Amino acid sequence: MRRSEGYASPGSTGRAAGKEIKYKGARRRRWGKWVSEIRIPGSRKRLWLGSYSTPQAAAAAYDTAMFLLRGPSSSSSLNFPDHVPFSGWVVMSPESIQRAASDSGKAVDAQLISMEAAGEHGGLSYGK
Repeated sequence: MRRSEGYASPGSTGRAAGKEIKYKGARRRRWGKWVSEIRIPGSRKRLWLGSYSTPQAAAAAYDTAMFLLRGPSSSSSLNFPDHVPFSGWVVMSPESIQRAASDSGKAVDAQLISMEAAGEHGGLSYGK
């Protein structure tokens, strides 16, 4: 996993020992939301992947888009390489990739928020 500071499990709130955890492709807005975007290979264009409540959701959206844009060889660049978003790789349009990444991020957000509300602390297990 690419993290620049500290360590926390994927099910944690995103802070460890008072330091912000940084996931590739995820950044925090001043008002607290987490956003994700990715550059389309061979282009100067960026693909907006969405706005999320948790850094893990933004990172999951990035992972999905990275995998769909670059294929299985991208697994070393993923935040959660053990959670490859899909079992197979197919070429998709940027709009379809955007939709799949957004759905992935929203699913992780929903899972983490429901776990937090239930008082659970555990790992992240989004779809493969």
